[in-house]
Amino acid sequence: MKADAAIDALGALAQEHRLALFRLLVQAGEGGLAAGVIAETLGVPNSSLSFHLAQLREAGLVLQERQHRSIIYRANYPAMNALVAYLLENCCAGAAACGPDAACETPAQERKSA
Repeated sequence: MKADAAIDALGALAQEHRLALFRLLVQAGEGGLAAGVIAETLGVPNSSLSFHLAQLREAGLVLQERQHRSIIYRANYPAMNALVAYLLENCCAGAAACGPDAACETPAQERKSA
């Protein structure tokens, strides 16, 4: 992932309703959710929901598919995983033990005393 795509994705998520919407779609899994279900679950008016979905789609985080008369929205898992990988790309200076619970610390000899 390139920096500009990461900035777009993070910018799209940097809003309360869009973040909640994206998290809801991640929880829904591959089956996704119809717009009406999303609006009802989040308590967001349809006009606002359309705007938020468009922002997430433009950032590449949400996919849509027409199924009969409904449009189903899904989290774009490859894009989500690419964003997380980009953010963690140099975690702990590339140490093999670096993981979600690891804390990157400055070595003791480089710490400044108070």
